Amino acid sequence: MSRLVVLGAGVAGHTAAAFARKWLSRGDQVTVVSPLPHYNWIPSNIWVGVGLMKREKVVIPLAPIYERAGIEFRQARAVEIHPEGREEDPSPFVVVESTVAGREGQREEIRYDFLINATGPKLNFGATEGLGPDGHSLSVCTDGHAARTAQALDERVERMRRGERQAFLVGTGHGACTCEGAAFEYIVNLEFELRARGVRDKADIVWISNEYELGDFGMGGMHLRHAGYLTPSKIFAESLFAERGLRWITRAHVRKVEPGRAFYETLEGRQEELAFDFAMLLPPFAGVGLKAFDRAGADITPGVFMPNGFMRVDADYTPRPYEQWSARDWPRTYQSPAYRNLFAAGIAFAPPHAISRPRQTPSGAPIAPAPPRTGMPSATIGKAVARSVVDMMAGADGPTRSASMAEMGAACVASAGANPFTGTAASMTVFPVVPDFEKYPEYGRDPHLTFGEIGLAGHWIKILLHHLFLYKARLRPGWSLIPE
Repeated sequence: MSRLVVLGAGVAGHTAAAFARKWLSRGDQVTVVSPLPHYNWIPSNIWVGVGLMKREKVVIPLAPIYERAGIEFRQARAVEIHPEGREEDPSPFVVVESTVAGREGQREEIRYDFLINATGPKLNFGATEGLGPDGHSLSVCTDGHAARTAQALDERVERMRRGERQAFLVGTGHGACTCEGAAFEYIVNLEFELRARGVRDKADIVWISNEYELGDFGMGGMHLRHAGYLTPSKIFAESLFAERGLRWITRAHVRKVEPGRAFYETLEGRQEELAFDFAMLLPPFAGVGLKAFDRAGADITPGVFMPNGFMRVDADYTPRPYEQWSARDWPRTYQSPAYRNLFAAGIAFAPPHAISRPRQTPSGAPIAPAPPRTGMPSATIGKAVARSVVDMMAGADGPTRSASMAEMGAACVASAGANPFTGTAASMTVFPVVPDFEKYPEYGRDPHLTFGEIGLAGHWIKILLHHLFLYKARLRPGWSLIPE
């Protein structure tokens, strides 16, 4: 019997565990460790955050799904990896702490033959003073955050209905943030919902972002093919914002949030502030804080993880200036260079560098969007890693599948108002995610496979994807036929 342990039950971890269980024999064991008892389809948190969908519609309990599939489930938080075991027993193991009510903090050691780290990110609200739901801003990063944001929005709408003017601030809460696309989707849904509720004329809506230009999305921008023309994503995004009366601030590092006021520094070094009544600002990400120890108990965390807490994999982490970055720097198999039976998937792996050019203010604050690794890339990587692990369990010498973000495309459907008849969505595809200027010297990407448009059809696709991916997450009949 072989033992596979998957840390995390998000998009990457849930995908990896489900496919591994499907491909392995029943004599092999698959265990999932997750601190939450449920799976959250995070893309639909946007709709929860504007009050168009209940929180219960974006989460599903994990225990019954895994019991039916033959996957062991531990509701716990992974805290330590011991890839060499102990001196008296070389079997590798992971230490987890229970998050079950009444048993919080109780530790357990889980032995493994292969380990997939898909722990996702720590939401690093602490990087900016006053940021986050425990501070003075809101979030849609979790289903709970999104529900609180919807409640706050309802309160602001009631004020507007009484004739009060309200200021809305949406974007990134730090100069090193990622997931600009999620904030982008939230602001256009917010604007649509305020119009639908009849109070748009009482709202001032401002976008603030660490992007050098609007439409960067942490990917250095794109050139989108549509109707025979190539349009920079800057023009694509600016047109969308201008049509909706949204004001935007880019090249900004939010350094502090106080009640009703955000303080930020621009790339040029100006110290500015903005008043708001409602602020939805996304945090930067960090690794979850896993520690690693050798068989003697010595801390080997720096050899397994990068300083930001994300796991080292088969990437080239040699420091280089932006002009020397290459698509070949990016990982292909996501195997640890230190331990052959240790892999990372999704946000848990450490990128070799950003995709957008990193910049900093005169004071040294970062204006450097981090590369997105969510959604479609996470699922694709999770599936590829699962296949490699299954094959290695069967005797393969090493990883058998690759899923480099420099060789894969991704699709994004960002709704701009959730209504089956009047809603729209910005539908975009990009290939490859990480630009390859050696293969595509003009723009770094294939212009025939990188395109975008805005319309009602994209919104229908967004609704369909919500139902399809929750069906797939439940591991219902035929789930594996639904593409990542």
